[in-house]
Amino acid sequence: MDTNLVIIGIIHSDITDLATAPKMENEPGAVRARIELDPAYKIGLDAMEIGAQLELFTWLHKGDRTTLKVHPRGDLTQPQRGVFSTRSPSRPNPIGLHRVTLVAIEEPLTLVVEPLEVLDGTPVIDIKTKPKGY
Repeated sequence: MDTNLVIIGIIHSDITDLATAPKMENEPGAVRARIELDPAYKIGLDAMEIGAQLELFTWLHKGDRTTLKVHPRGDLTQPQRGVFSTRSPSRPNPIGLHRVTLVAIEEPLTLVVEPLEVLDGTPVIDIKTKPKGY
């Protein structure tokens, strides 16, 4: 049984600072981003349509893996909550889930998506699609 996590791509984004990054895709500051996919996964894009809704799974590599409680959205005036009831990148296994729209597919094997709230250089570990208009 293979239990290794595989990085299938890297996100290129204008967001470079964790402290000021938006916490969700529908907050101000989420941007259009590019996902440079490993060419080995090109066949996995078969039948993907522009305008499709995608769910990206990312490895939020700058999250603190020892954190179990956070202030929601980093707001210190709110009481701390367990990380499993938040979208914080700080958690035991920092897997992010992001809902985006596919805007373009460019060569060499790059997906252009929006809106996305993750840092530049964030690894992508999986992509799920929903049909256009879903």
